[in-house]
Amino acid sequence: MNREATVDKACSLIREAGRNGARLVVLPETFVPMYPNWSIDLSNPTEWAHNLLMLTRNAVEVPGPQVTKLCDAARAAQTCVCIGVNEYVSRFEGMLFNSLLFIDADGTLLGVHRKLTPSNRERCFWARGDGMSLRVYDTTAGRIGGLICYEHLQPLSKYMLMSQGEQIHCTCWPGWPNFANGRSNKGVFDVATRSYAIDGQCFVVASSMYVDPADGERAGLGNASWTFFGGSMIIGPEGDYIAGPVYDEEAILYGELDFDRIVLRKAAADLTGKDNRWDIMRVENNARPYVPFSGSFGERLASEMGLQESPAARRGTPPDALARRLDAIDSELRQLREELGRDPGDTFAP
Repeated sequence: MNREATVDKACSLIREAGRNGARLVVLPETFVPMYPNWSIDLSNPTEWAHNLLMLTRNAVEVPGPQVTKLCDAARAAQTCVCIGVNEYVSRFEGMLFNSLLFIDADGTLLGVHRKLTPSNRERCFWARGDGMSLRVYDTTAGRIGGLICYEHLQPLSKYMLMSQGEQIHCTCWPGWPNFANGRSNKGVFDVATRSYAIDGQCFVVASSMYVDPADGERAGLGNASWTFFGGSMIIGPEGDYIAGPVYDEEAILYGELDFDRIVLRKAAADLTGKDNRWDIMRVENNARPYVPFSGSFGERLASEMGLQESPAARRGTPPDALARRLDAIDSELRQLREELGRDPGDTFAP
């Protein structure tokens, strides 16, 4: 539970991987400062709240000095970075997000993905993200997107990224403990990771946290299991292991990604090309910021909450005025369909 120490460790890992030739480095879910793996103990009801306070004070603001250090490390290593953090929004005091930061090799912060729906007891710690962050970024390493943990069980969230021509998917997991009843999520993690590569005809770089149980106990957080088994791997478009999986130890995995394999896989299944049927099935994405006000005050709040996209992330995005005009035209066309009882494309030029 130490923000500065985990940022320093992340920067060290980024530099080491860069020295060894890595052009993309992926680190686990909420690597900074930790995954909040304590339960709410009704026999000690204030314990979890004090732990949450400590987590909040060790979370990162975006932008902020810790993010700057990570960007500097990416630039020094000349590598793209995807890293999980606990993100703090100071305007609303207790507001935390489970977030992924995407950094280009020149140190540019491309964007932030906030976990859309925290799972199970995670809702006690993290707020929900919004549709602004379901993006694939053009980087020096390729077109890169990412999701967090059980978001990989959400078909629409996955398709939002796959349909943007994702070449490399970053999948970030907490590592999970082995449960006392003998149940393990190793199978879920493995299948979800490999199926994403097969479904999306892309590469998947999976980073999952390993925690030595002795280190976890020394953290003194109480009422938490620290058997985080890891499980990092690099997967090819046919679901094959390029590197890993590695369980029960801390390690850096390296793998070579040959994008020709994507084309070869698409000869059999092509989600975004000859096999798509966007005339029948399409995904609607509400990419507006999740704030309580509209208008100029809402825009200011969104900016304070870090919900305004960076200039780099907005490349290729229509200006707001044009987007509003397109929405108005779409509304007019729907009204015409209702009035005419037929597709206005039969009568009017698009």
